[in-house]
This record gives sequence, C-alpha cells and structure tokens, in this order.
Amino acid sequence: MKELTKAEEQVMQVLWQIKQGFAADIVANFPEPKPAYNTMLTVVRILEKKGFVSHETFGKSNRYYPLVSKEQYSESFMQQFVRNYFDNSFKSMVSFFANNQDITLEELDDIRRMIDAVPQDDSPAKTE
Repeated sequence: MKELTKAEEQVMQVLWQIKQGFAADIVANFPEPKPAYNTMLTVVRILEKKGFVSHETFGKSNRYYPLVSKEQYSESFMQQFVRNYFDNSFKSMVSFFANNQDITLEELDDIRRMIDAVPQDDSPAKTE
C-alpha cells in the first residue's frame, strides 16, 4: 500500500471520521485553519488515483468515501515503519521507545497486559 503525504493523510483522517461526504462536508470537518476548497479537491482526486477514495455522483456533485479503512492503512504503515527503521523487528522498536522516550512504568505495564491479552498460536512469530 502506498504511503500518504501529510495533506493526503489529513483528508483521509476527515473521511475516516465522517465516513462519506461532499467536498463542503470534508472542508467543514477540518480543524482550523481549514484548507482551501480547491486544494482539498485536488488532494481528494490524488487519493482517488492512488485507490484510497472513490465517489458517487449526484448531479454535478460527488460524495466521497474511503476505500481503505483506517485500520488497514495503520497496519500497512506500521509494518513499513518497523521494516524501514527497526530492521523488521518489533522488539527493536519497543526497545527503542522504552530506552529513548519518557515511557512510565505504568505505560510499560499496560503494554505488557495488552501483549498478554493477545491470543497466542503455535506458529512462529512473523517478526521479533
């Protein structure tokens, strides 16, 4: 899956939130400062070409909706992030954040509880 630019991701965040909308709806749901209407439409058209967005036509207006869910994009983005910056090792990524960021013991305990809650299978792990 292709990576989104910052502007594309901002439009997708709005579309994921509102589920579908006309151009005016998308602009209205942006935080301040809102993008120019034509700028936002240009980004939406790029997203359509990339396969992230589609539309339904009603007269002269288009209602846009996401083709890729936020969860699908997040999973793809994180896999690519771990591959590119941590040699495809989740262990290295967690170690980096544990050692280089202000993570509290409470947050680490929460992370451990989430890991423990994930059902385990007998197959080998995809990555460390």
